[in-house]
Amino acid sequence: METQTLIYIFVGLSFALYIGIAIWSRAGSTKEFYVAGGGVNPVVNGMATAADWMSAASFISMAGIIAFSGYDGSVYLMGWTGGYVMLALLLAPYLRKFGQFTVPDFIGTRYYSSAARVVAVICLIFISFTYIAGQMRGVGIVFSRFLDVPIDLGVIIGMGIVFIYAVMGGMKGITYTQVAQYCVLIFAYMVPAFFISFLVTGNAIPQIGLGSTVNDGSGLYVLQKLDLVLQDLGFGAYTDGSKSMVDVFCITAALMIGTAGLPHVIVRFFTVPKASDARKSAGWALVFIALLYTTAPAVGAFARINFIETINEQDYSEAPAWFKNWEANDLIAWSDKNGDGKMSYRAGDAFEGKPEFTGTTGASGERSIANMPSTDSDNEIYVDRDIMVLANPEIARLPGWVIALVAAGGLAAALSTAAGLLLVISSSISHDLLKSTFRPQITEKGELMAARIAATAAIVVAGYLGIYPPGWVAQVVAFAFGLAAASLFPAIFMGIFSKTMNREGAIAGMVTGLLFTFAYIAWFKLLSPETNNAAHWLLGISPEGIGVVGMLLNFAVAIAISRVTASPPVEISRLVNSIRVPRGAGDAPTH
Repeated sequence: METQTLIYIFVGLSFALYIGIAIWSRAGSTKEFYVAGGGVNPVVNGMATAADWMSAASFISMAGIIAFSGYDGSVYLMGWTGGYVMLALLLAPYLRKFGQFTVPDFIGTRYYSSAARVVAVICLIFISFTYIAGQMRGVGIVFSRFLDVPIDLGVIIGMGIVFIYAVMGGMKGITYTQVAQYCVLIFAYMVPAFFISFLVTGNAIPQIGLGSTVNDGSGLYVLQKLDLVLQDLGFGAYTDGSKSMVDVFCITAALMIGTAGLPHVIVRFFTVPKASDARKSAGWALVFIALLYTTAPAVGAFARINFIETINEQDYSEAPAWFKNWEANDLIAWSDKNGDGKMSYRAGDAFEGKPEFTGTTGASGERSIANMPSTDSDNEIYVDRDIMVLANPEIARLPGWVIALVAAGGLAAALSTAAGLLLVISSSISHDLLKSTFRPQITEKGELMAARIAATAAIVVAGYLGIYPPGWVAQVVAFAFGLAAASLFPAIFMGIFSKTMNREGAIAGMVTGLLFTFAYIAWFKLLSPETNNAAHWLLGISPEGIGVVGMLLNFAVAIAISRVTASPPVEISRLVNSIRVPRGAGDAPTH
């Protein structure tokens, strides 16, 4: 059977499964829509949380960044996994014991203020829409290559699929859909990793294969070979980092702290019956997450080796089919700078900016580029980092069914997180803004309708951001983590562990952290991208890591303001005590 037919079958069956689950688990009440009824089994919730958390950035983009960044890419592994441990230990059980629907619910009640709730909603929307842009972009890339449609149309199709099971099923539908999506995405990630590890090293376990010798008779270990090959081509050694220590620290910390403040992950711990189950589901989620995250470094290294060996100094007329496939989707490009008809892969940029295709064909049959080739390097190849995991099976010449499986897995990863984010946005608008703030008299039926309308509007905005994203997938997602670290995390942390933090301090801190971090990112990524380098960064900290500074400003402003304003009411101190007392943790408040 042809590969393209297999892709249609695999993707079609996975979509039918997701939609079927959404119809079966349609939410009939606000409790089912917001927190799946609050009775999800910890193992099931752990699997759903893993799917919710392992987004398109984890599945599609992270190994690609590691492949091209080498040691520097380790910040994503350390930050995201370390942050999940922090979330599981510091926040999840306490928030579950608090017993509310959403993160703004906690902040509004803990800080006895509708204004604090509204500020939390604003922070949440900034974070969620920044994050969801990366997910929808990932959906578009997968559709573009594997279903042979433009990226923009792929985003629109993805919007339609998410609309069906997010708007109909709410958290109940999303939870069980995410369990299915986790199974699809982890199988799709691991199977090609086993194949490629065996082909490159003779060892089928990728985690062990990364530390093994390559199958070319040289006796070199995988990382030794990568270092030598890359240095011969003018790149830095794969195992050396180019980022400064302060920037590595800040990016890792921003990703870690941001993970602990991500609203769509936190809300998953409201779906289990009691606080002890929140800890159990966090532990199971970490196990499920580790399967992919311990495999990603090996996938990245193998992908870089295979990419160089199959492309460098290859005649374009004899280029492998996968290169032409991705070139047709505007995600890889070649310019014959020296006129020899061979594709030379070297350090530096191939073009001045991202290639813009003219629609015509060049002298060697390649797609013509409107913008000029860069004269600063001999590199002739541009490659979008987001394609590496998706192209890996094709580059390694794996069977068609493996390629089809990866297509289904990439879509599962992106759609699972997109659905969770959309639910967080819709519940914040319908529950936190309407029901809890502006229209407390609204009926449950009216609130449920408002949640579905808000989810629909959010899908439209998410689709726009997916079509016009401010960076590649993992980079966009990193900004969302920075915003979460700078705005929500300090308010949640101090809300649990400080009885003296008041509403004035929390509000001032959240606003300060959000505005500073967003302004810094917007300046270097949108308003003045030409200055986005270490010489212009504050203290040498890149936009990906600036969330740490925003977090420190949040803490400092919140503490300072709370010292000069009225103390919280006595009942708030009692509330904080009740959240933190372990005795009776199994009897968490019901919704």
